[in-house]
Amino acid sequence: MKQKHKLPMPIAIAVGIAVLAFTFLYTYKLAGQGYFNVEQGSLAQENNSSNSVSSSNNPISSGSNSVSDSLDEEVISEAGVVLPVVWGDLGKKMTDAGVIDADKFEKIYAGRGGLTKEEKDLLYGVNNGNIKITPENAPFVLNMLWALGLGNKNDVLEKGPMMDPQYGGAGNFASTGGWTLAKGGAMDHYSKHNFINLTAEQQKMVERISQNIYRPCCGNSTYFPDCNHGMAMLALVELMASQGVSEADIYKFALVVNSYWFPSTYLTIAKLKASEGVSWVKVNPKEVLGYDFSSAIGYQKVLEKIAPAETKNGGGCGV
Repeated sequence: MKQKHKLPMPIAIAVGIAVLAFTFLYTYKLAGQGYFNVEQGSLAQENNSSNSVSSSNNPISSGSNSVSDSLDEEVISEAGVVLPVVWGDLGKKMTDAGVIDADKFEKIYAGRGGLTKEEKDLLYGVNNGNIKITPENAPFVLNMLWALGLGNKNDVLEKGPMMDPQYGGAGNFASTGGWTLAKGGAMDHYSKHNFINLTAEQQKMVERISQNIYRPCCGNSTYFPDCNHGMAMLALVELMASQGVSEADIYKFALVVNSYWFPSTYLTIAKLKASEGVSWVKVNPKEVLGYDFSSAIGYQKVLEKIAPAETKNGGGCGV
């Protein structure tokens, strides 16, 4: 029978320190990628802080820290952009189902100046046309799509990373625990309603595309929609896929919408691309939406190359 070998005390201490160091570094890495849940105290506090990270390795200043009006207009049009999706009666369906509690929703917006006629139509109307996103209504569109992504029944929510046991349940994320405008709890509606119907091929496309669209408030793709921006983008991709939008155009309009939600980020990326001789209209949307540019870590690397654009920050990760 073999004897168990004990490590000498100095070596045992060294090994213990190494294990603790590894645990700390691994935990730090997960936190940086947005993997912790609300109970662990990270995602509930998400905001657009990645846009204000200081660069350190002699970033390109482009002569001035301000962005030219022409570049600003190319990235975030003041007139807005019409998206290739018909909204129809989705707002009414969500209020009827309780994913959106109309009283809570209107109370929130009463403190923000109230809902416009167009916003009320999207919330209660039945014959809405295409969604138009503007600098003014971008936060409202974000909330509507957030509710849609949360409530719509889809395999991404039921079989994807949100359900991984290591995170303690899907209800612990900012995209679920943070949605406080439902009747009952958010998880009462999580992947419960057939708002958007997808064919098997469309579902595959949604899953494929969602794994390639990141957001600068964390390190996760839309396939792991643990914050409001991720859940809202999932809804938008589902909507576009269900209405026959091509894969190329889904990436194109996803970039448009992300730019309205994170203006500082994408104006800065546009500055970097311009410094490399690539105009914004010529960028590859799939590339820009990928991990190397649009994740929190990827964007920090962008800031090592160029100073951030001076503009108003987008909305945070709460209602």
